[in-house]
Amino acid sequence: MTTIVIVGAGGGLGAAVARQFGHGGFDVALISRNQDRLDALAAGLTAKGVTARGFAADVRDRAALEAALDAATATLGPIEVLQYSPVPQREFMRPVLEATPADLAGPIEFSLYGPVTAVRQVLPGMRSLGRGTLLFVNGGSAVRPHPGRAGTSVAFAAESAYARMLHDTLADDNIHVGQLIIPGAIVPGDPNTDPTVLARRLWDMHSERRGFRLCAGDLDS
Repeated sequence: MTTIVIVGAGGGLGAAVARQFGHGGFDVALISRNQDRLDALAAGLTAKGVTARGFAADVRDRAALEAALDAATATLGPIEVLQYSPVPQREFMRPVLEATPADLAGPIEFSLYGPVTAVRQVLPGMRSLGRGTLLFVNGGSAVRPHPGRAGTSVAFAAESAYARMLHDTLADDNIHVGQLIIPGAIVPGDPNTDPTVLARRLWDMHSERRGFRLCAGDLDS
């Protein structure tokens, strides 16, 4: 039994991915900032037959994120899949002409330093397993910069470049790297962006291991 760790787990996409992978044979480690919410989410998943535990950490706190990933491994077992999908904070959405260097620091910590920290922490274990999957989930500004959302546009572009380099570099180690782009909001019932639909797409990215980027909808919508 191996583990998927969902960084940025919540009651929408995170819960759907936890169910998808949990019913596919994985234990599930949930990481976000609030331990009480994680415990409630884990309890709900457990009631549906998924082995899940929560580990609180802020992705902008590198030491806390490293500790949470270590605790997940010690508690649930080797991490085979890492999903990095925390939701950006509202203050990251400043217009480009108003954005200062200080305004960009938070998004870069969130969307670049956070995933770099997480990947470096789980990669040795994946190499020991002889396999692994790294999944990055981003909004549309990752591939189409939006002048009204300078922070996420700049930071998601950096995260995309990092993920693409990992995809090209780790293939020989049997570690697949993929990026799912979700234009707009995640909407229950939507044929493209319903959480269950997106979770299935992420499962397929992990299991089929084809290509790097998948877009869940029309970037022009």
